[in-house]
Amino acid sequence: MIDEGKNLTKGAYAVADKTSEPVLDAVMIAPENQSPLKAVMVFVFAIIAALVSLVFWLTHPQIDQYTQSVLNLSGDPVQGRSIFVMNCVACHGQWANGKVGPNLHGVSDRKSDARLVQQVVSGETPPMPQFQPSPQDMADLLSYLKQL
Repeated sequence: MIDEGKNLTKGAYAVADKTSEPVLDAVMIAPENQSPLKAVMVFVFAIIAALVSLVFWLTHPQIDQYTQSVLNLSGDPVQGRSIFVMNCVACHGQWANGKVGPNLHGVSDRKSDARLVQQVVSGETPPMPQFQPSPQDMADLLSYLKQL
């Protein structure tokens, strides 16, 4: 009987050891194996976050006071067409199909309102001159450009 008790006890430990071995091995191995993997994943996540931030920063410029005031106004596309005819036709064509300057049809699909305002007022893309109409005139022009 004593032998049976020892066997039962030994058997119970054996069963416990067999069921817990994979768990213990995983727990013992995991910190060692996951530490470099975890570091790599944190690094990759940081790179991805930096790239997303950079893309956001490049596609969403800081909005200056002038641009903000333009974006807060409602534009009149008829007035915008008049402003376009007076200032933009020479390079962009009578119907904004492009000449020296590019075709502007669908430009509001390619650029945000803030980018369009920046494009008009900056003069950063020669031969386009720097041009800063009043905020209301710019809102009107923006409204016209959105209709193209």
